[in-house]
Amino acid sequence: MQWVKVLGGLVGASALLGLGIILGHFAIPKGADAPAPGVSVSQDLDLEILETVMKQLDASKIRENLRELSREPHLASSPRDEALAQLLLHRWRDPESGLDAAEAPTYEVLLSFPSRERPNRVAVVGPTGTILFSCRQSEQNLTGEQGGPDVVPPYAAYAPPGTPQGLLVYANRGTEEDFMELQTQGIRLEGTIALTRYGGTGRGAKAVNAAKHGVAGVLVYTDPADINDGHSSASQTFPNSWRLPPSGVERGSYYEYFGDPLTPYLPANPSSFRLNPDTVPGFPPIPTQPIGFEDAKILLCNLQGTLAPAAWQGALGCDYKLGPGFRPDGDFPADSQVNVSVHNRLELRNSSNVLGIIRGAVEPDRYVLYGNHRDSWVHGAVDPSSGTAVLLELSRVLGTLLKKGTWRPRRSIVFASWGAEEFGLIGSTEFTEEFFSKLQERTVAYINVDISVFANATLRAQGTPPVQSVIFSAAKQIPAPGLDGLSIYDNWIRYFNRSSTAYGLVPSLGSLGAGSDYAPFIHFLGISSMDIAYTYDRSKTSARIYPTYHTAFDTFGYVDKFVDPGFSSHQAVARTAGSVLLRLSDSLFLPLNVSDYGETLRNFLQAAQRDLGVLLEQHSISLGPLVTAVEKFEGAAAALGQHVSALQKDTPEVTRSCHFQPPAGPDAQRPADAAGTDLPKPASLPRGTILQPCALGTPHGLCSHIPRPGQCLLQGHEHEPRICSLGGSAEAAQHLGGGPGGSGSHPAACG
Repeated sequence: MQWVKVLGGLVGASALLGLGIILGHFAIPKGADAPAPGVSVSQDLDLEILETVMKQLDASKIRENLRELSREPHLASSPRDEALAQLLLHRWRDPESGLDAAEAPTYEVLLSFPSRERPNRVAVVGPTGTILFSCRQSEQNLTGEQGGPDVVPPYAAYAPPGTPQGLLVYANRGTEEDFMELQTQGIRLEGTIALTRYGGTGRGAKAVNAAKHGVAGVLVYTDPADINDGHSSASQTFPNSWRLPPSGVERGSYYEYFGDPLTPYLPANPSSFRLNPDTVPGFPPIPTQPIGFEDAKILLCNLQGTLAPAAWQGALGCDYKLGPGFRPDGDFPADSQVNVSVHNRLELRNSSNVLGIIRGAVEPDRYVLYGNHRDSWVHGAVDPSSGTAVLLELSRVLGTLLKKGTWRPRRSIVFASWGAEEFGLIGSTEFTEEFFSKLQERTVAYINVDISVFANATLRAQGTPPVQSVIFSAAKQIPAPGLDGLSIYDNWIRYFNRSSTAYGLVPSLGSLGAGSDYAPFIHFLGISSMDIAYTYDRSKTSARIYPTYHTAFDTFGYVDKFVDPGFSSHQAVARTAGSVLLRLSDSLFLPLNVSDYGETLRNFLQAAQRDLGVLLEQHSISLGPLVTAVEKFEGAAAALGQHVSALQKDTPEVTRSCHFQPPAGPDAQRPADAAGTDLPKPASLPRGTILQPCALGTPHGLCSHIPRPGQCLLQGHEHEPRICSLGGSAEAAQHLGGGPGGSGSHPAACG
């Protein structure tokens, strides 16, 4: 069978090489592909084009996109998931509204599935081994969409198989502090089954924390107090309202890290080195299974023992007790135990990303990425298809302008539909691992629109500080749906705001964690990133997320009836994200404000001084070096801002001075002058030289890089011949008319 592996590796390598060549091909202007009329090196954001895009984004088309995307369950690597990948390829290759190129590279990744032959089960077992009660193994079929053969039963992905049995204890949210509290109460945890509720800590962390204390198995449920504002009856929940019905179960990945578990820091190609699945870190150490709150109520309301703390109480209609075991006057004998039978299996599966590319007219080797994942746990109308529906509509409008020849962006745009996100951000992480250096050096920003509409009250944006200004600019120009005279910005500031030392009262920009596909871009590559959505009024609900999250009740009908009737909020997100995309791809100067990073760092420093100052002094730890570092950053950011402001007043010819320049030093090479004469050949630079953009150390991409015909702009840490490709080669560039010695009326192929 060795020849099969070798053949598979060759096929995979050929596919990836082909993707790189295609990406490179469409990032290099060709004489045969004339740019849009009027394109010049000084091309800037066209406000008429921006207004045209805003007007053409159609709420009814977004609605129809969502209907198709969520018509069937599309678990990662399933036939329906791959069918949707083909749908995106078809749309992005459409002759009238498609993009320059579209491809679907595949990775071989480790996923986790429940056994169809031996379904997972949770049961109460009597002293003689008799099963006294069994939890539901599937959700109630309320709308005819929850009972199909492609609806995956509730399970904890990557939880190991096993059949632990023991006395039940209630461990609140399963944090380390919660288990320590149980021990403080004198409860012996060894060999018990812990019932926990979602929230407070990550899914996988609940099992990790439990195992540290000797717990044999974990159950997880969603409490109505956390998701339904306390409502739990059938008449108060879906399909009669947007609230989670009693049988609803949140599926999810319990893997603690992101990316393919077997190939950390390497793309999951067939030929990649893989870890032993038995020793992979980050998997839950003990069997774990999620259940609905109707079953959790039967278990929890029959527990004996000490009354749980007030903060641990919920909305199941009884006093929550800690256990261990059931009370003698309840539904089960006092010595009854809970059995958790988990039969999950690990499988290597193929999972596809879909990439659609619009080549930049002036700076083709600068990328603005816009992405969302495609896979869902079941129908996934909200998560993630609300974001994909917006993605398809935005790419349709831009593709139509592109095909008509009326617009081409200054910088290249890459649309992405990521695979296997629900299992741990796998598709996006493998992409960043595959093209690490190219993406890190050339990506301007990453825009993530996963769940585009949680609810229809207001915009919610999260991001790194420099993207605040471009989001604010976009939001100020777009009317808020259903609110005459108010912009999205005006409405946003009513719900989420903060006081800024630089700007006064502004909307709050949330920080990015690791909950969606922006994570590898910000945490792995250090790229400016953002996540944009519409959300609910926090004064009207305490729900930690939309109630049917990761359940079989997240359907098109749920969105159409309860989340966003009319799809005006989806349209608002499309306009906001689309405006941000065009401002980043088309503006002569990138609308990113580094000084906003300085304000954030200053706020963090002041919080540390306020909250930790006394404690640090007690341990003779000084914050002086941190104070100095923040002050230096603020000074450098201010100088950069002044330099950019000065450049904005100059002509494009003067703006040419913003070419990359190597640092001063005995071996450094410099351009002959700042007006755009020939830069040094790649071979003339010592290997390892780091080229600094602009004299003031401008982060690459902040300034426009306007090449002369036939000239490469150098960038990066390794000065091989530059290929405008995410995975090309010098040979490929020369084949395409670029590379060393390239000539013609367009910039040489640069890599």
